[in-house]
Amino acid sequence: MQLGLVELLRAAWIAGTLPILIASLPCSWLGSFHGLVLGFARRGKIMKSSSHHKFTVPQRFFSHFYVVAVVWTTLLLLATWIYANRVATIVSEPFFYFDLGSYFAGSANIFSFHRSQLISSENKFRVWLSVFLLLLMEVQVLRRLFETLYVFKYSPSARMHIFGYLTGLFFYTAMPLTLCCTCAPNVFKFGTSEVMEFIVKGRSSIQAIEFDWWDIVNPFLNLGWFQWIGAAIFLWGWIHQYRCHAILGGQVVAKVRD
Repeated sequence: MQLGLVELLRAAWIAGTLPILIASLPCSWLGSFHGLVLGFARRGKIMKSSSHHKFTVPQRFFSHFYVVAVVWTTLLLLATWIYANRVATIVSEPFFYFDLGSYFAGSANIFSFHRSQLISSENKFRVWLSVFLLLLMEVQVLRRLFETLYVFKYSPSARMHIFGYLTGLFFYTAMPLTLCCTCAPNVFKFGTSEVMEFIVKGRSSIQAIEFDWWDIVNPFLNLGWFQWIGAAIFLWGWIHQYRCHAILGGQVVAKVRD
């Protein structure tokens, strides 16, 4: 049986977190394994400054995580948002009430792939929820990129383990994809069909883009109250983390100058 994107991501997250969970168990016979996992996570001051630099990279490479995250998250966000506006469009009805007639009353020049997609209200909700989550992720990684470039000043001698570096790249590649994994295959098919249509028809296939603030805001107003509570918690954590990093960054700069 062919594995889907959701199953592959689930297996990857389990493989990534299981060693950490095992190393966290309070068992004496796991001491060597705990030390191995901790060694992979060491960086900066908690990394020994001896000759163990064979498998390390400069700690300033932290910026690579957020450059990758910003580019990848932005790409997924734009693709998913365009897909949502074309295929999961709503007017004023809530997600839980889907008028099939409104689907067939859509634009006549939608590509054949769009016309073949009958999206239920539940799937519409999931698509727009993915857009919402990717928006939050975008806000997070943009701030982290700013902090890495302008708040933290890494010492030239600061290092981190290459395994930790690769783990960070995996995390910021897999996390945005996980947020939209339920609709990502359809988004990919949609994007492919758009590219093929452009190749066949040229610029005439491109629909005029009209920005209407109500059309942008309206889908998010149909999200549930628990999604907005989660967003409020995220915003509180976002602000608190920025303040903590500003304090930590100031202390790091002072120590580097000393």
